[in-house]
Amino acid sequence: MIHNERDTRSEHLLHVARQMMTAARTAPKGKGYDIIEIGMVTGDSIKGLSDYMIKVAEETGLKFILRDAENILHAEVVVLIGTTKKAHDLNCGYCGAPTCKSKMEPTPCSINTVDVGIAVGSACATAADLRVDTRVMFSAGLAAERLKYLGDATCVMAIPLSASSKNPFFDRKPKEKQA
Repeated sequence: MIHNERDTRSEHLLHVARQMMTAARTAPKGKGYDIIEIGMVTGDSIKGLSDYMIKVAEETGLKFILRDAENILHAEVVVLIGTTKKAHDLNCGYCGAPTCKSKMEPTPCSINTVDVGIAVGSACATAADLRVDTRVMFSAGLAAERLKYLGDATCVMAIPLSASSKNPFFDRKPKEKQA
């Protein structure tokens, strides 16, 4: 039997996304609490995410969100990583408040935000090890957060995946889908 890479690419990218989700789950946590939320977007839901990003761009006036809305249409899957809200009672002041109890809502606990960053780094390292193209996108994460794709998770970051001849997520202008 002969298998063409183009025929197995989608299945492979789903497998890579699952490995990225595991890497994010097992990434070190600032205080050891597992408050990371992880999911993936596939199929028509990617188009829905892109459409909502256009609305966010219109609302905020941030033009780079329009570019990213076009770019994610080149993804086979988008991994989402965010955090639930939890103050760690460290009174570290990293969030700008002197104590956790005096922290103003909706300011996130900085430890939670750091945990998201560590998880995103672990997920992207996994994709890089498997030679899959990615880009971390605040823009798509913001849209996914507003759409509640990860429930009540905050600080959501999105990581679109592609396996094509050139990473489509670093283009500064929209272009046609690559083979």
